[in-house]
Amino acid sequence: MLSTFRTPWLAALLAALSLSAAAQSGPIKIIVPYPPGGSSDIIARAISQPLSEELKQTVIVENRAGANGNLGADAVAKSRPDGLTLLLCDTGALAISPSIYTKLAFDPSKDLRGVTMLAYSPHMLVVHPSVPANNLQELVALSKKSQINFAVTAMGSAPHLAGVAVQRASGADWAYIPYKGGVQAVTDTMAGQTQVTMNGMLATLPHVQGGKLKVLGISKGTRMPLVAHIPTLAEQGLKGFESGTWQGVLVPTATPKATVDRLNAALVKVIRSPEVRSRLTAQGAEVVTMAPEEQDKFFKQERARWKAVVTEAKIQLE
Repeated sequence: MLSTFRTPWLAALLAALSLSAAAQSGPIKIIVPYPPGGSSDIIARAISQPLSEELKQTVIVENRAGANGNLGADAVAKSRPDGLTLLLCDTGALAISPSIYTKLAFDPSKDLRGVTMLAYSPHMLVVHPSVPANNLQELVALSKKSQINFAVTAMGSAPHLAGVAVQRASGADWAYIPYKGGVQAVTDTMAGQTQVTMNGMLATLPHVQGGKLKVLGISKGTRMPLVAHIPTLAEQGLKGFESGTWQGVLVPTATPKATVDRLNAALVKVIRSPEVRSRLTAQGAEVVTMAPEEQDKFFKQERARWKAVVTEAKIQLE
């Protein structure tokens, strides 16, 4: 009898309850839309086991790379909104996509909603050790005398646009060499096939510490205690310049609020735990958490910020 006279609001309520119930069981899949070894992948694997213990559910990390993270993001956006498929990515890069891609299979601002931010890692401007430059000014001068190839983690990525912003603000002259991810870009720079790159500190600092890369500056407003000897780019003439990778978790927009809140509480607890926090801090990432509404607001601000850079630089990709 109930099904015969079911009203639209009752159907919606039952559907939401069904999704919420589904989110209480079954494995959770964290989609990282980039190749293994990058900042998002490092964080996903750092939280997967403690998150599994917190939620009492199996948590699986799956790398689904392609199109600067858009393939994996699209898959999550079109997945069932039951809280079992999460997107963990550089939300800054995701905010860039609507401005830079003329054809995008999904709309990040409409098809995804925030759960929480997890961490921030500033970009490091690094060069091969053989490059005769020890600061930004020397690199700019060198770029006007010699061919400088800038390894781009992916065209249209946050590190790419950060490089464009540094180039335009400093007057540097370099050629962009595109790669399919930060790991490949950093690897070729370490091998001397490219001379300079910008990448998240979390994935780059170990190579600097190992002497395989030389760091010229970090893209943060103030120096970081972990690497207090490294000057910021703002100190080197780029007043107010700041960029970096912002790792966060998003889910399909239709995911029930109760499910989003449950995931937010679990993720915040895990990322703030002494074990995970100390591990990430030692690698150059700052734990930064947000309420879902705060993350959505941040995402909106990032879209506006990078749209201005994209428009000025006249960058368009299909």
